[in-house]
Amino acid sequence: MTDTSTQSITIAATPERVAEVITDFRSYPDWVSAVKEVEVVEEYEDGYASQVRFVLDAGMAADEYTLRYEYAEDISRVEWSLVAPSKMQKRQDGSYDIAANDDGTSTVTYTLAVELSVAMLGMFKRKAEKMIMDSALKDLKRRVEATSGAGASE
Repeated sequence: MTDTSTQSITIAATPERVAEVITDFRSYPDWVSAVKEVEVVEEYEDGYASQVRFVLDAGMAADEYTLRYEYAEDISRVEWSLVAPSKMQKRQDGSYDIAANDDGTSTVTYTLAVELSVAMLGMFKRKAEKMIMDSALKDLKRRVEATSGAGASE
Protein backbone atom coordinates (compact mmCIF):
# COMPACT_ATOMS: atom_id res chain seq x y z
CA MET A 1 0.00 0.00 0.00
CA THR A 2 1.18 3.49 -0.84
CA ASP A 3 1.03 6.23 1.79
CA THR A 4 -0.36 9.61 0.79
CA SER A 5 1.18 12.88 1.99
CA THR A 6 -0.51 16.29 1.94
CA GLN A 7 0.80 19.83 2.52
CA SER A 8 -0.61 23.30 1.90
CA ILE A 9 0.74 26.81 1.31
CA THR A 10 -0.80 30.25 0.88
CA ILE A 11 0.20 32.17 -2.25
CA ALA A 12 -0.40 35.89 -2.86
CA ALA A 13 -2.20 35.44 -6.19
CA THR A 14 -5.54 34.41 -7.62
CA PRO A 15 -6.34 30.73 -8.16
CA GLU A 16 -6.33 31.40 -11.91
CA ARG A 17 -2.76 32.72 -11.79
CA VAL A 18 -1.61 29.76 -9.66
CA ALA A 19 -3.23 27.31 -12.12
CA GLU A 20 -1.58 29.13 -15.02
CA VAL A 21 1.89 28.55 -13.52
CA ILE A 22 1.15 24.92 -12.57
CA THR A 23 -0.06 24.09 -16.09
CA ASP A 24 2.83 25.83 -17.88
CA PHE A 25 4.91 22.65 -17.88
CA ARG A 26 7.38 23.85 -20.52
CA SER A 27 8.66 26.50 -18.08
CA TYR A 28 9.33 24.05 -15.21
CA PRO A 29 13.09 23.79 -15.98
CA ASP A 30 13.27 27.58 -15.39
CA TRP A 31 12.06 27.38 -11.79
CA VAL A 32 12.16 23.76 -10.55
CA SER A 33 15.82 22.95 -9.93
CA ALA A 34 15.53 19.14 -10.26
CA VAL A 35 13.62 19.32 -13.57
CA LYS A 36 16.12 19.27 -16.41
CA GLU A 37 13.77 18.67 -19.34
CA VAL A 38 10.03 18.68 -20.02
CA GLU A 39 8.17 17.56 -23.11
CA VAL A 40 4.42 17.92 -23.56
CA VAL A 41 3.69 14.61 -25.29
CA GLU A 42 -0.08 15.04 -25.80
CA GLU A 43 -2.62 17.82 -25.34
CA TYR A 44 -6.38 17.95 -24.92
CA GLU A 45 -8.43 19.90 -27.47
CA ASP A 46 -8.45 22.92 -25.13
CA GLY A 47 -4.63 23.08 -25.19
CA TYR A 48 -3.99 21.74 -21.69
CA ALA A 49 -1.36 19.02 -21.49
CA SER A 50 -2.71 15.49 -21.14
CA GLN A 51 0.68 13.73 -20.98
CA VAL A 52 4.00 15.26 -19.97
CA ARG A 53 7.45 13.62 -19.95
CA PHE A 54 9.88 14.80 -17.26
CA VAL A 55 13.63 14.31 -16.94
CA LEU A 56 14.68 14.81 -13.31
CA ASP A 57 18.14 15.02 -11.80
CA ALA A 58 18.26 15.73 -8.09
CA GLY A 59 21.72 14.32 -7.44
CA MET A 60 21.21 10.75 -6.24
CA ALA A 61 17.62 10.74 -7.52
CA ALA A 62 17.59 10.87 -11.31
CA ASP A 63 14.59 9.63 -13.27
CA GLU A 64 12.64 9.99 -16.49
CA TYR A 65 8.89 9.45 -16.47
CA THR A 66 5.60 10.49 -18.08
CA LEU A 67 2.55 11.72 -16.18
CA ARG A 68 -1.07 11.81 -17.37
CA TYR A 69 -2.93 14.97 -16.30
CA GLU A 70 -6.60 15.72 -15.70
CA TYR A 71 -8.16 19.03 -14.74
CA ALA A 72 -11.29 20.26 -13.00
CA GLU A 73 -13.39 22.32 -15.40
CA ASP A 74 -12.53 25.53 -13.50
CA ILE A 75 -8.88 24.41 -13.05
CA SER A 76 -9.29 24.42 -9.25
CA ARG A 77 -7.82 20.91 -9.27
CA VAL A 78 -4.95 19.49 -11.31
CA GLU A 79 -4.31 15.78 -10.81
CA TRP A 80 -1.85 13.34 -12.32
CA SER A 81 -0.76 9.73 -12.41
CA LEU A 82 2.27 7.87 -13.70
CA VAL A 83 1.69 6.48 -17.21
CA ALA A 84 4.15 3.57 -16.85
CA PRO A 85 6.72 2.49 -14.24
CA SER A 86 10.04 4.33 -14.43
CA LYS A 87 13.51 3.54 -13.15
CA MET A 88 12.69 4.98 -9.70
CA GLN A 89 8.88 4.74 -9.45
CA LYS A 90 6.25 2.03 -9.71
CA ARG A 91 3.42 4.47 -9.13
CA GLN A 92 2.84 8.20 -8.64
CA ASP A 93 -0.51 9.87 -8.05
CA GLY A 94 -0.83 13.48 -7.08
CA SER A 95 -2.90 16.62 -7.18
CA TYR A 96 -2.93 20.34 -6.59
CA ASP A 97 -6.17 21.74 -5.16
CA ILE A 98 -6.36 25.52 -5.47
CA ALA A 99 -8.83 27.48 -3.33
CA ALA A 100 -9.51 31.22 -3.25
CA ASN A 101 -9.21 33.02 0.09
CA ASP A 102 -11.21 36.12 1.09
CA ASP A 103 -8.06 38.28 1.15
CA GLY A 104 -7.21 37.68 -2.52
CA THR A 105 -4.67 34.95 -1.84
CA SER A 106 -4.96 31.27 -2.74
CA THR A 107 -4.37 28.15 -0.69
CA VAL A 108 -2.72 25.36 -2.65
CA THR A 109 -2.94 21.84 -1.24
CA TYR A 110 -0.47 19.35 -2.70
CA THR A 111 -1.24 15.64 -2.30
CA LEU A 112 1.28 13.00 -3.35
CA ALA A 113 1.48 9.21 -3.27
CA VAL A 114 4.59 7.54 -4.66
CA GLU A 115 5.52 3.87 -4.74
CA LEU A 116 9.23 3.51 -5.38
CA SER A 117 10.90 0.81 -7.46
CA VAL A 118 13.74 0.66 -4.95
CA ALA A 119 13.34 -0.34 -1.32
CA MET A 120 13.48 2.52 1.18
CA LEU A 121 12.73 2.51 4.90
CA GLY A 122 9.41 4.17 5.66
CA MET A 123 11.04 6.81 7.86
CA PHE A 124 13.41 7.88 5.06
CA LYS A 125 10.66 7.76 2.44
CA ARG A 126 8.42 10.07 4.50
CA LYS A 127 11.32 12.48 5.07
CA ALA A 128 12.08 12.50 1.32
CA GLU A 129 8.40 13.08 0.48
CA LYS A 130 8.24 15.98 2.95
CA MET A 131 11.36 17.56 1.42
CA ILE A 132 9.98 17.12 -2.13
CA MET A 133 6.63 18.63 -1.17
CA ASP A 134 8.17 21.52 0.80
CA SER A 135 10.43 22.35 -2.11
CA ALA A 136 7.66 22.04 -4.72
CA LEU A 137 5.29 24.32 -2.81
CA LYS A 138 7.95 26.94 -1.99
CA ASP A 139 9.18 26.93 -5.61
CA LEU A 140 5.59 27.32 -6.84
CA LYS A 141 4.97 30.19 -4.41
CA ARG A 142 8.18 31.96 -5.50
CA ARG A 143 7.38 31.54 -9.20
CA VAL A 144 3.75 32.67 -8.94
CA GLU A 145 4.49 35.68 -6.75
CA ALA A 146 7.55 36.73 -8.78
CA THR A 147 5.62 36.58 -12.03
CA SER A 148 2.45 38.27 -10.74
CA GLY A 149 4.12 41.26 -9.12
CA ALA A 150 3.35 40.21 -5.53
CA GLY A 151 5.99 40.09 -2.84
CA ALA A 152 7.77 36.75 -2.55
CA SER A 153 7.51 36.40 1.22
CA GLU A 154 7.71 32.91 2.69
